[in-house]
Amino acid sequence: MAGERGYDAPLVSAVHAINRNLVDRALEKLAHALGGMKGKTVGLLGLAFKPNTDDLREAPSLRLVHELLAGGARVKVYDPVAMDNFRRSVEAPVEYAKNAYDTAQGCDALVLVTEWNQFREMDFARLKAAMKGNVFVDCRNVYTPERVTASGFIYESFGRGTP
Repeated sequence: MAGERGYDAPLVSAVHAINRNLVDRALEKLAHALGGMKGKTVGLLGLAFKPNTDDLREAPSLRLVHELLAGGARVKVYDPVAMDNFRRSVEAPVEYAKNAYDTAQGCDALVLVTEWNQFREMDFARLKAAMKGNVFVDCRNVYTPERVTASGFIYESFGRGTP
């Protein structure tokens, strides 16, 4: 039977489980690559649940921010559309960036959370030059490992290993 918004309850439960798993795995990958979160700066690229929307319902970024902060990390965020909604929804000490490159400035790691089209063509050499560290976690498998590692990144993706 469909829920009050017309969603199938098992489907919604599956989405919740996938998002929890994505956040857990991203945090594990970050902790391993960084040697822990305390004192690290992590930039999140994309805050919305999906691209081309400002919808934050069930967005992995919400839990990621809170877990990173709880682990002692400093967090920078950027989303092309959802920044205002995020500011209104999240009372957390995060730094709001102007674009992906501003997000990268001084970061130990970047995490692609939402696969916005504008993130698909980023200049990885420019990102890397702005960063203090070299960890890139691609939660959406947008990039090929070769493309990212060619700029000196440690690249973490989901379900396909690293070169």
